Amino acid sequence: MASVLSAPHFHNEAAAYKYLEKRVWPHGPVCPKCGGFERISPMKGDSTRIGSYKCYQCRSKFTVKVGTVFESSHVKLHVWLQAVALLTSSKKGMSANQLHRVLGVTLKTAWFMGHRIREAMRDGTIVPLGGEGRRVEADETYIWKKADPKPSKNRRGLPFTKRGLGGANRAIVSLVERGGSVRSFHVENSDKATINKIVADNIARESTLYTDESRIYGDVKHHFADHATVKHSKLEYVRGDVHTNSVEGFFSIFKRGMKGIYQHCAEKHLHRYLAEFDFRYNARVALGIDDLTRADRALTGIVGKRLTYRTTSGR
Repeated sequence: MASVLSAPHFHNEAAAYKYLEKRVWPHGPVCPKCGGFERISPMKGDSTRIGSYKCYQCRSKFTVKVGTVFESSHVKLHVWLQAVALLTSSKKGMSANQLHRVLGVTLKTAWFMGHRIREAMRDGTIVPLGGEGRRVEADETYIWKKADPKPSKNRRGLPFTKRGLGGANRAIVSLVERGGSVRSFHVENSDKATINKIVADNIARESTLYTDESRIYGDVKHHFADHATVKHSKLEYVRGDVHTNSVEGFFSIFKRGMKGIYQHCAEKHLHRYLAEFDFRYNARVALGIDDLTRADRALTGIVGKRLTYRTTSGR
């Protein structure tokens, strides 16, 4: 990572703008207001901001940051690129405190930068995982207590004390295609109806589904080409090609990062942290993606997404 961060665009503001422009505008500048590209010229002059352009179709002035998660930020762009590189290359994540110390920005700024970068990492694709001849593993896990656990009718209105089914712990469902991508969801209730809908909507019908022996997946097994289970309760973790080790491995990385690095996460932000861990897993070294390529891939997701501090913090 040290050699990667020695690149000019991590230390020079003009180089940072040129670097980002090549990735956001591969065919030349595009006006974010009118979409024009034919009558755009760079602005010149000693008082002109770096990377400024003017569109002579709609008379608007802009930089490459407009219309991206970097818009309206007073943080230098080369510092933003450093933050992207650090967050995408750290396997278990990097806390706001660490970003604050490394980048020299305030803790509040570092926290907000982290959430903007996670928004860029978010993948909005709806293409199903798997396919003919492919295998997908599904499993659920639980992390940290809910701020307001759902009350139990069987306990005279007291909250659940056990995990699952809207209980005290936050539920997460992940789907992992063998040798491919992961897709994770934070769910309010880890009941059969909720999880079966997620599995059916996000995995191609031609796939083979592997799960543990949980009855949650009982209604969805006929939806796929094949469905096999392993019985963890009987200490069976692998039976031939049948196992859920891939999704368990993802959960291991996720929990070590959340508990060891971030240590705390408000439930309303959990989906953003899931997007972060999904992104790094889907752009891992095993798939031939190095640190620089992974950072560039994150930059392709900055356009058309916007977060403000007020909406992010809930203030």
